[in-house]
Amino acid sequence: MHFDYTPRGVCSRAIHIDLADDGSTIEAVSFEGGCNGNLKAVSKLVAGHPVDEIVGILAGNTCGPRPTSCADQLSRALVEAAAAARQA
Repeated sequence: MHFDYTPRGVCSRAIHIDLADDGSTIEAVSFEGGCNGNLKAVSKLVAGHPVDEIVGILAGNTCGPRPTSCADQLSRALVEAAAAARQA
C-alpha cells in the first residue's frame, strides 16, 4: 500500500511510504526535501520494521527549537498510513 504525507513544521515537503498490504510493516520510505543524507539513512533504517516499533522510537523527536522533526512527522505519517491500510 502506498501513502503520501505532507509534513508540517519541517524542511521536508513530502513523505512517501510503502507498507505491507496489512499496514503493519514498512516496506520503503522516501522524503522530498529536508536533510538529504540524514533522511536517506532514516529511510534505510526503518525499512522492514513494524510500524508500531518505529512510531514508538521516533514519535516526539524534535529538531532544534522546533516542536517536531522529520522523524516525528514520519511517525505521524506512519500512524495515518497504517489506519488507511486497515480501512482498505
